[in-house]
Amino acid sequence: MFLPLTPLRFLKRAAWEYGPKIGVVCAEQRFTYSQFDARVRRLSTALKMGGIRPGDRVAFLSFNCHRLLEGYYAVPQAGAIILPLNVRLSADEQAAILQHSGARAVFFAPEFLPVVEQFRDRVKGIEWYVALDSGTALGGPASPRSLPPARWIDSRTYEQLLAEAEPDQRDYTAVDENAIAELFYTSGSTGQPKGVMLSHRTLYLHAFYVLASLPQLDDAVELHTIPLFHANGWGRPQTITLAGGRHVMAKRFDPSWVLETIEREKVTGFSMVPTMAAALVNCPDLGKYDVSSLRHIFLGGAASSPALVRAVERALGCRCYVGYGLTETSPVLSEARIKSTLAGLTEEQRIERQAMTGYAIPGVEMRVCDAEGRDVPRDMAHVGEILARSDVVMDGYWNDAEATRGAISDGWLRTGDMAVWDEHGYVLIVDRKKDIIISGGENISSIEVEKVLAAHPAVYECAVVGVPDPKWGEAPKAFVSLKPDVPAPTEEALKEFVRSRLAGFKVPKSIEFLDALPKGATGKILKRALREPYWAGMDKRVHG
Repeated sequence: MFLPLTPLRFLKRAAWEYGPKIGVVCAEQRFTYSQFDARVRRLSTALKMGGIRPGDRVAFLSFNCHRLLEGYYAVPQAGAIILPLNVRLSADEQAAILQHSGARAVFFAPEFLPVVEQFRDRVKGIEWYVALDSGTALGGPASPRSLPPARWIDSRTYEQLLAEAEPDQRDYTAVDENAIAELFYTSGSTGQPKGVMLSHRTLYLHAFYVLASLPQLDDAVELHTIPLFHANGWGRPQTITLAGGRHVMAKRFDPSWVLETIEREKVTGFSMVPTMAAALVNCPDLGKYDVSSLRHIFLGGAASSPALVRAVERALGCRCYVGYGLTETSPVLSEARIKSTLAGLTEEQRIERQAMTGYAIPGVEMRVCDAEGRDVPRDMAHVGEILARSDVVMDGYWNDAEATRGAISDGWLRTGDMAVWDEHGYVLIVDRKKDIIISGGENISSIEVEKVLAAHPAVYECAVVGVPDPKWGEAPKAFVSLKPDVPAPTEEALKEFVRSRLAGFKVPKSIEFLDALPKGATGKILKRALREPYWAGMDKRVHG
């Protein structure tokens, strides 16, 4: 028997098996899975009534909320492609993405009206603008915000559109599992943003592979701390629905609100980038709330250090694992859980392992290869590029065959991440290709230096980049922000801290103290913003 592989089946199952159960929490609003399913099916009908046809791109410009989560299921159910937009981008950047994608509709939270007004006259082809009801509460909608009358905005609110529509009669057996369901644009940190195409089949299998690696039961309560425009918020809209767990929406990441919500909703797990984790373990309100419901924390999106993994476990009393993936891979490729074959590790060894990039989850193959495509020795010394192949890898980049060919060759995705690995299959990223510092002919891993700096008790967060050097070509420079209640070290003291742990040529030639490091929409430190001023106007080296 053949049934198409589509995440629409996840919601159908959740509504059938867990209908009366609260499935979605968004600020004061709570929806059972039956109610959530009905809203999704009404939105699907409303989209069709609004002229959305199969294959059309429907953009959402919104913080995490139940309406965005509804779009994840309703848009593909209508046969269209959901395009979650990065809320931190400028109007010019949004316009470029919308134009390139050929979007026909934009659903936007009212707080983004000024941005929408800036780009709407420049983007051709968008025929439908719908304002989402949204308030200012951290967790999601609170009270509707009125919009000034405008002919180009549908006069009906999102809720009115749903009220006027009958629930769509879902028939997932008619879905083409190879049709594109979601379109995510990369951050553009290595050039122009590219549209990553994820099919129904890809999303379906990714959810199963993730659950096979990190099982979730129907009592799971997932706090959506990662923005859903960021590669599905690491696949959680699908995995939690498939498990029959509960979604708790976080509009923005606020450490105190997160701690309070963990206690109130009995949250069992959530995901963070390292900068979020650092903010949480240093939150003054830590210890005021009961976080004993937590089972695991998942760190990804950037390199983590053993010191951070240890701090998270001590602060929150649960296991903390590092994971790895890309927008191009749905996104999870690996997790750093402890294999049963590694029994007998010391506590320090366990933490070191859990802070690694990890090993491939079920359904994924990963290799570390040299420039000729040969596996490098598994000795944690030879550096190569991570290659991956799996059902979770994208179908390609939207309207960009050349970039697709550059990313996928001989059936393997070239990640651009440089790593070492060991005999147990554990991979450890040492840097992005573009972030490796070549100083006097020596390769320096910026991540290796950052992990040492992060271990200093006064360092809150840090980044290391290569800057021009008249003698060595380039040299490592560190940018550091310090914890407020810890005695501040001098630049020379921090250099000596690194020198006592790494070879002399890896020690930053200079360290600059900043109140805060520049970050992108997901909290990832923007090394490009730190590096570019030093290389401006220089032809010698091009940095992504």
